[in-house]
Amino acid sequence: MNFSRLVKTYAIVTNKLETFLWDLLLLAVRLVLAYGFYTTASMKWQNIGGVAEWFGELKIPFPNANAYLAASTEAAGVVLLILGLATRFISIPLIITMIVAIVTVHWGNGFEAGNNGFEIPLYYMLFLLLLVIKGSGKLGIDSLIGKKFEQ
Repeated sequence: MNFSRLVKTYAIVTNKLETFLWDLLLLAVRLVLAYGFYTTASMKWQNIGGVAEWFGELKIPFPNANAYLAASTEAAGVVLLILGLATRFISIPLIITMIVAIVTVHWGNGFEAGNNGFEIPLYYMLFLLLLVIKGSGKLGIDSLIGKKFEQ
């Protein structure tokens, strides 16, 4: 085997490995986010009236509607992120939810998560932005749907 062929083989193998690792990373990001949003969505739905009241105290307009909107967005995010379905689409309202959370709850506490700062919502936003840019990867329903339309 000559050197040129060895370099080409190496490039093919590393490109396939990179693609596979990206897909695993995107799956991991989706699952971690789904777990995080499951916790917050569950807490909201268990006491939606209390959440609406709290939203009112935070001066969020239309606190009842926004409590339902936030809880519904997070719950839909859990399902869609796990499935890798409409990943780019659901990531945008989830980013908006994180921006609202940072501005209304976390900003005044500084950066650190231990002080209820904006660290965790910022990480969520960065992960969600990655999903907006890259999509669900091949390990999601979005990829299967995309393949169907390519035929």
